[in-house]
Amino acid sequence: MSAIKTLLTGGLIIMQLSAAASAQELTIVNPPTLGNPTPNGYSTAVLTPANARIAYISGQGGQDSTGALSPDFAAQVVQAYANLTTAIEGIGATPDQVAKLTIYVVDHDMSKLGVLTQSVVATFGGRLPAQTLVPVPKLAIDAMLFEVEAIVVLN
Repeated sequence: MSAIKTLLTGGLIIMQLSAAASAQELTIVNPPTLGNPTPNGYSTAVLTPANARIAYISGQGGQDSTGALSPDFAAQVVQAYANLTTAIEGIGATPDQVAKLTIYVVDHDMSKLGVLTQSVVATFGGRLPAQTLVPVPKLAIDAMLFEVEAIVVLN
């Protein structure tokens, strides 16, 4: 990776990697020997095209446009994915360009997986990004119960 250009704009870092382009879309990889992760709302791996610009979207919480947070976990998750979609669109991308999500869940337990899976499928449909769930005791704001950050491949 010889030439890396970095631009920092409002919580987004966009990197241009110089390499020859081989494809212009993400390739989803779910090796059959690892089982099918799609019922859980993610893909095992995502290959990005060569010469792709990469955008990193900061963690989006469940705050509405006034900054208010619902005390309800499911409501925060739905709002956080709406906020993520707004950020994705704000950089001129679409959800199918998301390669990787990292989600943070306060006091995670298995009962929360249904809400998480529903929201990720509603946002990404059949093109599920790679994803890591990190259980945490607390997030940046006391009332926050959920946060999602994304790596987006720009064409």
